[in-house]
Amino acid sequence: MSAEQHNAPRKVTLNILRYNPQDENDVPRLQACDIEEADGMTLFIALNEIREHQDPTLQFDFVCRAGICGSCAMMVNGKPRLACRTLVTELPTESTLTPLPFFELIGDLSVNTGKWMRGMSERLETWLHGVEENVDLRKIEQRMTPEEADAVYEMDRCVECGCCVAACGTAQMRPDFVGAVGFGKIARFRLDPRDTRNDDDYFEVIGDDTGVFGCMSLLACQDVCPKSLPLKTQIAFLRRKMALIG
Repeated sequence: MSAEQHNAPRKVTLNILRYNPQDENDVPRLQACDIEEADGMTLFIALNEIREHQDPTLQFDFVCRAGICGSCAMMVNGKPRLACRTLVTELPTESTLTPLPFFELIGDLSVNTGKWMRGMSERLETWLHGVEENVDLRKIEQRMTPEEADAVYEMDRCVECGCCVAACGTAQMRPDFVGAVGFGKIARFRLDPRDTRNDDDYFEVIGDDTGVFGCMSLLACQDVCPKSLPLKTQIAFLRRKMALIG
């Protein structure tokens, strides 16, 4: 093999699921797109090149390109991943890309995670509950210890990408299941010393089969979380606390 052949860019084929649910005549199909791998190329960059140079109708989502917004989550060879955090060098020469399951499909690789996330947040009331109805903005904010702040920040790093829900076996069987992202939100406010709710209040929203008692403990949620959140620890902790109440 010559030096030129040895250094030639690798050819990669991406089999992308194409389907427009708004078109009653459209049917799901895989479209093969060939690209040349480049140094540092992410799956996000590859999809943009395909949309720019091969097929401008390709639908997928992105905002930040830095693993912060969670918009570009999709199934990569059957595993939920962020396209902007997936290097093409990590993939085989042929890969399959499909949209996240569970969420409403917009088209191709684009799903409406925001609609479900908002419903989950309203259902679980994932906002700070305090005793003051009228907040004095001139008042010095309540203090917390560095340990408390670190614990809250750890769970607050969730980007709501939907990977944990897409990988959840219970969520695939129960569309009303809260999912790991919901448990993470509850854990975040339970850790916050400013929140006035107690475990009895949390039991009302996650103390049944649609909540912590529906979790089958497969814990794929933690395996696929792009932010490496301690989901299994928080789910186990919440389940123990809810069991004591129930």
